[in-house]
Amino acid sequence: MLYWFFVKGFGWVARRRLGPTVKGLENIPRHGGAIVAANHLAVIDDALLPITCPRMIHFMGKAEYFEGKGIKGRFKKWWFTSVGVFPVDRSGGSKSLGALNHAREIIEDGHLFGIHIEGTRSPDGRLYRGHTGAARLAFETGCPVIPTAIIGSRELQKPGTVIPGKGRTTIIYGKPIPVERKAEVTHDELRALTDRIVAEIGRMSGQEYVDEYAQDVKKRLKEQQAAQ
Repeated sequence: MLYWFFVKGFGWVARRRLGPTVKGLENIPRHGGAIVAANHLAVIDDALLPITCPRMIHFMGKAEYFEGKGIKGRFKKWWFTSVGVFPVDRSGGSKSLGALNHAREIIEDGHLFGIHIEGTRSPDGRLYRGHTGAARLAFETGCPVIPTAIIGSRELQKPGTVIPGKGRTTIIYGKPIPVERKAEVTHDELRALTDRIVAEIGRMSGQEYVDEYAQDVKKRLKEQQAAQ
């Protein structure tokens, strides 16, 4: 309920400030589960997708958003839960798999699941190597993947800024990539599908591709800064 309250009630504010132009809405299935796999340039990406998509999109959120103490912590947990966000422990292993299992349930119940395939925001605006979580979910559920390109959000919200500037953005929902449900999938199959999704996003966004995980680049940059 709160998801649509904020999208419909306050979405016009975001639209006026972020000026989104939307393309490819016909590629979003009217019914049934699907994965919206997008690039990630700025925090406002998670507002641009809901205000431009005609269907509710469920997202993962950092576990820290749900673990705060006191009134503020309880409010944040209530807020994210109410608008369709569920926690993911990004430390990896079985903890991260738990979130993917919940995402699978969402898809199998006929809903849209949104994921930033790079795993984190791009450190410099380029498109980075995709993680295989979206591909794994697609094979497990047999649902289509909608490659989605977000353009211009980084220019409105530079890294480290909270309030975005006013300008124009573009969101392109690409043609769905059909995926056949499979009980067992090889790593090569997961990587091939992931690379296909990322390549399609890059084709639409025009971003330069870097065959490296964005998290690794951020870690290296942080270490270099600490050493200076």
